[in-house]
Amino acid sequence: MKYTELEVLLIEDDPDDVELTLHTFAAARITNPVHIARDGQEALDYIFCRGTHALREAVPPRLILLDLKLPKISGLEVLRQIKADPRTKGIPVVILTSSREERDLIEGYKLGANSYIQKPVDFAQFQKTICEMGYYWLVLNQAKPVAD
Repeated sequence: MKYTELEVLLIEDDPDDVELTLHTFAAARITNPVHIARDGQEALDYIFCRGTHALREAVPPRLILLDLKLPKISGLEVLRQIKADPRTKGIPVVILTSSREERDLIEGYKLGANSYIQKPVDFAQFQKTICEMGYYWLVLNQAKPVAD
């Protein structure tokens, strides 16, 4: 992958939410490459190029969409590790979760989340939310340059 590509890492264990997010990106003509991690451990292995991703080119994703309720390692712990490492702390992380817990919102921002979006239950509203979020972070927002 080239540095100019804006890869998205979608960390989501619900296959329906994965499919809906990918479908919404395609319908909105958001063509950025998307890698999917289905649990917290897989996400960290991908981000830090270890385990099954040890041979991956160490180019960080330009945007991370993070669910909080994940198997193996929680989303908040994934966020903690991303923001604690100087190589990855500048990657925008958008928490995209069904959690209605205020403590998750507070802790997410405390750990360095760039945005917190509660997944709408309504199908059409979910699509609209994903489309607007993708448009902002991948088109309007000026991404931090990747250092050589």
